[in-house]
Amino acid sequence: MQTGAPQDTDGLHCLVTGATGYIGGRLVPELLAAGHRVRCLARTPEKLRDHPWADSAEVVKGDVTDADSIAAAMDGIDVAYYLVHSLGTGAEFEEKDRRAAETFAEQARAAGVRRIVYLGGLTPRGVPEEELSRHLRSRAQVGHIFLDAPVPATVLRAAVIIGSGSASFEMLRYLTERLPVMVTPSWVRTRIQPIGVRDVLRYLVGSARMPAEVNRAFDIGGPDVVTYREMMRRYATVAGLRRRLIMPVPMLTPRLSSLWVGVVTPVPASLARPLTESLRHEVVCREHDIAQYVPDRAGQPLPSPLPFDESLALALRRVREAAVVTRWSSASVPGAPSDPLPTDPDWAGGSLYQDERQLTVDAPREALWRVIEGIGGDNGWYSFPLAWAVRGWLDRFVGGVGLRRGRRDAERLRIGDSLDFWRVEEIEPGHLLRLRAEMRLPGLAWLEMYAERDEDGRTRYRQRALFHPRGLSGHAYWWSVAPFHAVVFGGMARNITQAAAKSMSAPKKGRTHERRPDPPH
Repeated sequence: MQTGAPQDTDGLHCLVTGATGYIGGRLVPELLAAGHRVRCLARTPEKLRDHPWADSAEVVKGDVTDADSIAAAMDGIDVAYYLVHSLGTGAEFEEKDRRAAETFAEQARAAGVRRIVYLGGLTPRGVPEEELSRHLRSRAQVGHIFLDAPVPATVLRAAVIIGSGSASFEMLRYLTERLPVMVTPSWVRTRIQPIGVRDVLRYLVGSARMPAEVNRAFDIGGPDVVTYREMMRRYATVAGLRRRLIMPVPMLTPRLSSLWVGVVTPVPASLARPLTESLRHEVVCREHDIAQYVPDRAGQPLPSPLPFDESLALALRRVREAAVVTRWSSASVPGAPSDPLPTDPDWAGGSLYQDERQLTVDAPREALWRVIEGIGGDNGWYSFPLAWAVRGWLDRFVGGVGLRRGRRDAERLRIGDSLDFWRVEEIEPGHLLRLRAEMRLPGLAWLEMYAERDEDGRTRYRQRALFHPRGLSGHAYWWSVAPFHAVVFGGMARNITQAAAKSMSAPKKGRTHERRPDPPH
């Protein structure tokens, strides 16, 4: 997919990698608002199709590990943003990160790029890099690669980022809201300097125009230095919760901590572990030199950098207004299948199991579509809630994402959105929703829901579950769950059609939240 970008002779031409992720998806509109032209590099460009800014940016297909696609994407670029990492892709993720960064730096030099901007992690003072967590060590290594390259680089180093939908904020929110009494690991006493996402974006945008002679790392953080225990207590105050009782214990290792976080919060253990490991050491800014190039703004309704409590309040407002722009789960799950749908022309063949159901609906197609698009999250899956919950817990147990990622928006979906343990692969408004499974399975799975009209002009709901097994275990899995399909998939079809019909007799509820542009948080 490629869309035309607006021409602006004063703005810079910026390349953004990681635009399908949490920070990248918010950075693009900020760069556009600052008058820059933006090109996004994405492995799956279709995931950016439904973003509000899609028609204002250019989107090209490519991968940071592929030198040819990077070279093409760098053509004519002034500033290249590197917002990707290989965390969770396997034991060799550090080596993958190193090779990708080297490729990116080399292609930037060859293309005549003026500056590379990288968002990394804040490292603790006085701790040798070999003693850091693999996550922080890899981030630091990537920063060194860019600073040693011929192209001037700005390396921004942040600790905990607070914003609606960020993994750090979700972890803090769910731990505090769900546990009035907590037995916690010792890292809750570690001092941290969190930063609001709006300030991270402000520094990223401002870095584009740094003088050519600037080639260095900058520590970025908010004005507050707090312990994680204090963060939880202050969250409880901002959220209007009763005071939380927090009791640190020394025996919870980072691995046990990540499993504990994975049980209590929607953040899976695979992501929680690098987050908790990063909190073993104090992460406090050593300098605030970034203000020389991106000045602070004091004495305004929203000062910069934003105080911690203000960042919490803004993020909570976004969550409560269902106005979360991107979430930590916006990025694809590492290792998730990317094979084409078996009905695609280029499918390689093989076994394919299907469960297809269709029912006539006593409601307009628009009413049926509202139910389809609202599925998942707090609305559930319209059949056998216990079975879905058990399947989610089993997935978490084997290291999967589980059922609790929920939705980015309570009413609207777009391609690339995570939806519990599914991801939106295709959406044709008013007609088709196709979900790809990201749970741990011995094969590939899709769920399709259609709002159609039959030959007599009546509304018809059609539902199709597809499973392409991998090996003998895949076939065994399908036949082991087949006896439950009538309850799970049959019940889903019946309940969705009934919900659509009931919605026609329910009192109409107008949309009460007209959304105005707000500062990102």
